[in-house]
Amino acid sequence: MTPYPSTIWALALPEAGFRSQVIGLAEALHQPFDIKNVNLRKPWSLMPVRFCPLAFMGLDDGSDALTPPWPDLVISCGRRTIPLALAIKRASGGRTRAVHIQDPKSATPLFDLVIPMTHDGAKGTNVMQVDTALHRITEEKLSEAASYWAHSFSALQRPLVGVILGGSNRTYRFTKDVAERMITLLDQLHSSTGAYFYIAASRRTDDEALHVFDRFSKTASHIRFWKGEEENPYLGILALSDALIVTEDSVSMISEALSTGNPVATFPLAGVSTRHGLFIENLLNNGAVTRFDGTMPKAVSARIPNATTIAANAVRQLLASTKS
Repeated sequence: MTPYPSTIWALALPEAGFRSQVIGLAEALHQPFDIKNVNLRKPWSLMPVRFCPLAFMGLDDGSDALTPPWPDLVISCGRRTIPLALAIKRASGGRTRAVHIQDPKSATPLFDLVIPMTHDGAKGTNVMQVDTALHRITEEKLSEAASYWAHSFSALQRPLVGVILGGSNRTYRFTKDVAERMITLLDQLHSSTGAYFYIAASRRTDDEALHVFDRFSKTASHIRFWKGEEENPYLGILALSDALIVTEDSVSMISEALSTGNPVATFPLAGVSTRHGLFIENLLNNGAVTRFDGTMPKAVSARIPNATTIAANAVRQLLASTKS
């Protein structure tokens, strides 16, 4: 009998960070799965995750229906998916195995497997900590991107440094001063090594930071800047750069950069986040990243294991034990 589930549901919230993790884990199982686009409206979205009655009634108008037959496995990520995943498990009479990515706090004992990051500090017999976020980047996708973008990148000299820009969020601010400080260090790096830069903004990159980098990109031929126009070169940058510099606002972007195996340096934005700070500190202490200081990002002294692969193996073991 196959140890894999015959049906998998991936509960996907609208936010990209949640979606990439839940879909990434589902893809890593190498089995067909259904993406269930979901979101909870108020007051359900504000209720304690363990005590959210009639969760299915809280689905907003844009959500997919959650109706039987219930899946063998439901994967969730993000606070608003917790009541839904647990409601599916209850409705199936406990047959559905529920796996949650990140820390579901008080609901931890109710899941079959919980996959939080190390800095969350979650513990339990059903908890497996990972050092980075789960994601959808694989060796196959990087290889395909390298082939696809090879011609476009062929005019860029080496060493080529990919620069991935995030943006302001609840705790960090990508100000003009931050952008100018980063550019000063990039100039230092070019002066000492002759490095070329492929810089990519994200949808969250602040307008004032965009303007600063846009001006910077027009000053010399060793800079290429993507600011949202034409096709997104993000995967090409990951696949074809010799080193990567990533702003520290996004755990997902840093985790994806680390999956390439290339040297990665991070750059702080204005503001303080305890959880993000612990994430970066853990990577620095493990020698997985350096902080960008105007020098070429250094080769890692210890490569962080691929969290998505680790999580997928744990899910397979869970399902195999269920069916044995």
